[in-house]
Amino acid sequence: MNRRFNLVDLFCGAGGFALGFKQIGFRVLLGIDNDKAPARTFKYNFPEAIVLTEDIKEVSGSEILLLIKRFLGEDINIDVVIGSPPCEPFTAANPKRMRNPIDRLYSDPIGRLVLHFIRIVGELKPKVFVMENVPGILEPSIMRAIRREFQRAGYDEIYFNKLLAEDYCNPSHRLRVFISNIKIKPPRKCIKPPTVEEVLKDLPPPGSREIPNHEPLPLSSRKLKRIARLGWGKPLIYYEGANKRLPNLIRLDPRRHAPTVLGSSRFIHPYENRFLTVREQARLMGFPDNHVFFGGRDEQYNQVGEAVPVPLAKAIAEEVIRYLEGEG
Repeated sequence: MNRRFNLVDLFCGAGGFALGFKQIGFRVLLGIDNDKAPARTFKYNFPEAIVLTEDIKEVSGSEILLLIKRFLGEDINIDVVIGSPPCEPFTAANPKRMRNPIDRLYSDPIGRLVLHFIRIVGELKPKVFVMENVPGILEPSIMRAIRREFQRAGYDEIYFNKLLAEDYCNPSHRLRVFISNIKIKPPRKCIKPPTVEEVLKDLPPPGSREIPNHEPLPLSSRKLKRIARLGWGKPLIYYEGANKRLPNLIRLDPRRHAPTVLGSSRFIHPYENRFLTVREQARLMGFPDNHVFFGGRDEQYNQVGEAVPVPLAKAIAEEVIRYLEGEG
């Protein structure tokens, strides 16, 4: 790159989305998350960045710019804003999501966080924004409303880009929507993504101090007996989503890539009668082993499952950089 482009991450979480951009040279200036554990994770892994542990509803674009100037000592243009507002109001996995799609955006307090992402984008005026969410956000009425809100913020061209993480060599399945002001269609990089066995085979046993976040998860004797009878690809339990039953506690098939990693998901090792460690699930999302997760055990699993897979984030970043360099 001729110069380093500047990035702000709203709803930064553990930093999977930002890491893909950092890997190709973006300068991560600031991340915002209202949860202390992922904010601590983000700060540790992006020590150069400012991290705000704040409710985004209470943050303005002008405050972000003032903070950056105060800490970095210069006026800096924000080239790119990324972020992943919570998906619970839109996902079919949520049995309590509102029946009327438009209410999920305007009436659900969590759904309204999408509007705050749009508000801050309008205040910062980046050259590119990319907002990640679940395919459930593609309800026609929601799409029309999001397009209208971004147009009010000053962006006339809005694209709803559906991308599969495994097309970009991520070891687990993930279909997500990336809403942006530029078309994002990275060339497919993998015909066959890495398998579970390929990704996990070189890890030491759980409990090893060589690698962070690799502690074993305790199991009751009753659950251990049930897991021992479970075949590859089979779930231990099902739970009710908005309109279908969904599997959980799946024993992974070593010959395939993993199913979608979610904040609530725990996978069972393909050969051993135990749950995957946080580190093993992080590998299924493309995180390097030196990316450390903080907080309680469930908080760590949640940070992994709620992240944008790093290989997919990097593929998106490459598309963004092509646009920015072409524009310049």
